[in-house]
Amino acid sequence: MKSHKKHQQINKTILIDIFKFIFVIALLCWMTFRGTEKLGYNWQWFQVPRYLFRMDDTGFLSGPLLNGFIVTLKITAASMVLAVFSGFITAILRLSNSISGRLTAFSYVETVRNTPLLVQIFFIYFVISPIFGISPFISAVFALSLFEGAYISEIFRAGILSVDKGQWEAAYSLSLSTFDTYFKIILPQAVRKILPPLTGQAVSLIKDSALVSTISIYDITMEGRVIISETYLTFEIWFTIAVIYLMITATLSVFVNRMEKRFKIAA
Repeated sequence: MKSHKKHQQINKTILIDIFKFIFVIALLCWMTFRGTEKLGYNWQWFQVPRYLFRMDDTGFLSGPLLNGFIVTLKITAASMVLAVFSGFITAILRLSNSISGRLTAFSYVETVRNTPLLVQIFFIYFVISPIFGISPFISAVFALSLFEGAYISEIFRAGILSVDKGQWEAAYSLSLSTFDTYFKIILPQAVRKILPPLTGQAVSLIKDSALVSTISIYDITMEGRVIISETYLTFEIWFTIAVIYLMITATLSVFVNRMEKRFKIAA
């Protein structure tokens, strides 16, 4: 009986939360439309689909926003892989006994974290890129991975330090190498604490990738700016881009949440 009442209370709470969410969304939509109405803006949502995709006699054709979306995914995926790698190496260096390694890692982290990402993108694109003949795409990936890697290194370092010292002592007593200690003992335990902040950093990377449009990379943000300059569909295009970014980050969050649950079950 108590279980049934508790279940009913949970369902009631969920329904209330859903109504609250719908109310907030409706209020935001009303404020948006009311504000644009005061500006005398003429909504033309019917024009947006053709900038995403269209169908003709040859079949499916992707529009500029969809093409930009694919570029954004490529840049984000490549940058995230490199950022995790560089972040992990930096964290290991900061925890090592090597003075030069700790100093190098500390200098990298503090320099990157205390300078704007846009300045770093410009430096790599206008200074480093011409010297080594690097393409704009590689320059963007390099800049984003270095920037996010500095933050990810601190996430890894905090996760590694959270593991009980007894685990290290047990690994040393078994004569495990440093490599085996990290990958067989420490990281499997630290990953549960690393995943949530790492997800937040991945979401930040996805949003930060919009800055690569400043170096003429036709990601979704750049494609949106071009469309707006030609059509003046300002609100429609920016809102569409915002929804696409939201879909990417929400999908990532759901995926990581499922991974966290699996790790908890395994633990």
